[in-house]
Parts: sequence; structure tokens; C-alpha cells
Amino acid sequence: MSVTALPKIELHMHLEGAAPPAFIRGMAREKNIDISRIFDEKGHYRYADFWEFLKVYEAACTTLQNPMDFYRLTMAVLEESAASGVVYTETFLSPDFCGGRDLGAWREYLHAIEEAAAEAEAKMGITLRGIVTCIRHFGPQKARETVHCAAQTKGDFIRGFGIAGDEKVGNLEDFIWSFDCAREAGLGLEVHACEWNGPQEVRDALTHLKADRIGHGVRAIADLALVDELAEKGVVLEVCPGSNVALGIYPSFRDHPIAEFDRRGVKVTISTDDPPFFHTTMALEYEMLNRAFDWDEGQFSKLNRTALDAAFCDADTKAKIAKLLGAA
Repeated sequence: MSVTALPKIELHMHLEGAAPPAFIRGMAREKNIDISRIFDEKGHYRYADFWEFLKVYEAACTTLQNPMDFYRLTMAVLEESAASGVVYTETFLSPDFCGGRDLGAWREYLHAIEEAAAEAEAKMGITLRGIVTCIRHFGPQKARETVHCAAQTKGDFIRGFGIAGDEKVGNLEDFIWSFDCAREAGLGLEVHACEWNGPQEVRDALTHLKADRIGHGVRAIADLALVDELAEKGVVLEVCPGSNVALGIYPSFRDHPIAEFDRRGVKVTISTDDPPFFHTTMALEYEMLNRAFDWDEGQFSKLNRTALDAAFCDADTKAKIAKLLGAA
């Protein structure tokens, strides 16, 4: 079997960031919104760096204005993921973009997303779970409203709480209250860290926020003592190589530290982050890692088992997904 044909688990994908450009253009036309500036001449998302990417991302989100929009978005995203062989995915959902952090509105958006997820699972065999995510550059006060939405809707579908956004704004310790609240609610904890800031960011995520998983974490490679600590503690990194290369953090897949993390015993997983923004898919990530490091079916199977163990879903769901992996 080709490695690209393997069943795959993805733990790090932003729902809005996975919206195909054609989908967003269609939504803009329906609502008479002019966001043509965010696309290039080929119809792809246009941005020069990570900070412009954030602005383009938020501009695209302005076309998503009601629960039905998110139902359609979820179906479009899961269709793309399923076509790439993904059988289980966890997606970041931001109440900031789903009703402005109002709990009542958030419940309506969430119901539409769950309805689409159930339909996609029945039709395409892909299982989706959600991680409610606050936006770092929106500040700690808004994060408190976001975690309230997360705690009140925790269940079979909402399994975790996380933080994403601009690492250059604020400090992770500013969000201790929100993460304490999420932990008390029984949610898994995910922290985007060390994509742009240095290794201390990972230490802060583990010490202050007591993260279960680290989103990205790649710059930790600059501190081998920290790398050894991550390996010893079994901390899982949600690594997004294609995203890191597209944003210029590393010049190529071959230069990416994911293989060195793995060699040193760190638990790594593979994800796409915001796939259409970075011109990637899970199948392409596998293909590029195979080319760069000669990773074979056994290696990818190992990483998928790591991802399944780290997933925030319940035991019954894990058992179901394990059967799909075992059948490969």
C-alpha cells in the first residue's frame, strides 16, 4: 500500500482555516461581500507572512455568518479530509467566529456543525470532534467568555479547549484562569506554542497552562534539554510540516525537525493546520515526509497510533478508529 493511501488521524486543523477558497468566494458572492483582495490571480489565498495570513483568515471568516454557513463549511472541509484518507480529525472551533462568544448563539452554531459531522460520518466514514479555541491576540478577557462556551457544551463532540493566534501578543500565563476552568470541566488542553516564539513558550505551556498537547512546538528543537524532557514526559507535539514550510519557518521538508524529534523519542503527530492556505493535504504531507525521510508504512502507522492515543475522544470512539487503522 502507498503511504498516501493509509488511513490517517489528524489532531490539528482549524475549521475556518480549512475552508476551500472557492467555498469562501461563493459565500462572499451570496452575501455581496467584497473580499477579492485576499485571493491571488489563481484564486488562492494571498498573504506575505504569518501576520498577514491572520488578517486574511479573519477576512475569510466574515463570510461565515450563521449556523447554516458552518454546516456547509463543515461538510466541505470533511469531504476534502475524507478524500485524503483521514478517518478521524479534531478541529479547532472559535466561538469568536460563531456567534461572538454568546453562549446561546454558540449552541446554535455548534448544533449545525455537529449535524454536518454526523452526516459526514455516515456518508464518508470520517469522525470529527471539536476543540474550542480562544484567540490569543483577542486577549484573556475574551478567552474567559470562550472557555465558558466550552465548559457549557462539553460532551461527546466538544472534547477539548485550546489557544491559537499570534504568539507575539501577550503571555501564556495571562490565560491561566481560562485553562484552569477548562481543566475543571474535564476538557483536554491544547496550546499552540513555539511556532514563532522560542523554547520557553513550550515550558510556559506545560508549567502555567498544564497542556496535554502542544500545537506545533517545533522551535523547541533549539533546546535539546527541553527535547529530552518532552520525550521523557511523553508530551505529544501536533506537528504541521507543510504549514511550517509554507510560512518560511523551515526552507523545506528535509530541513524540518520532525524527524529529529522522532529520533530523540518525542511523540510527534502529523497535521495540515490550515490546508488550503498552505497548499497541502494529509495525503501530500505523507508523500512529502516519505520523500524527505524515507518514512515507510510502518513509521506512519506508528505516528497514527500516537495520534490515536493522544486524541481527546472517548474510549468507544478510539476503539472504533483503532479498528480502521488495524484494517489497513
